[in-house]
Amino acid sequence: MTIKTIGRCLGEAHDGSLWFFCNGCDAPHSLKVGAGSGPRWGYNGNPSAPTFTPSVLVRGTQRLNDQEHQVVMGGGSVEPRPFVCHSFVTDGRIQYLADSTHPLAGQTVDLPDWEAAWSKW
Repeated sequence: MTIKTIGRCLGEAHDGSLWFFCNGCDAPHSLKVGAGSGPRWGYNGNPSAPTFTPSVLVRGTQRLNDQEHQVVMGGGSVEPRPFVCHSFVTDGRIQYLADSTHPLAGQTVDLPDWEAAWSKW
């Protein structure tokens, strides 16, 4: 997928979705903004210091650790571990809410540089 950089901490995909990198998840998150079908977020129009409303809630399962990977590759099974990343993105900063299950829960940090984070991911 091609994501073009549109600001210090934001990328845009061909479908118009906006992307930012989440250090809590060590992965990118994407949001659809403006009119259209499906969930949509408000956006302040500033790609260098974005604000999205309402909050961003991502739920999923945590990646396998090395030990779990070995079990699966050996034909075994592991119990999926749920994760939650819940945040407010305001003026180019991300406030991780307490219900997040990663180590940045309860902290507010600057959104990382989009190009640097995307190229390492």
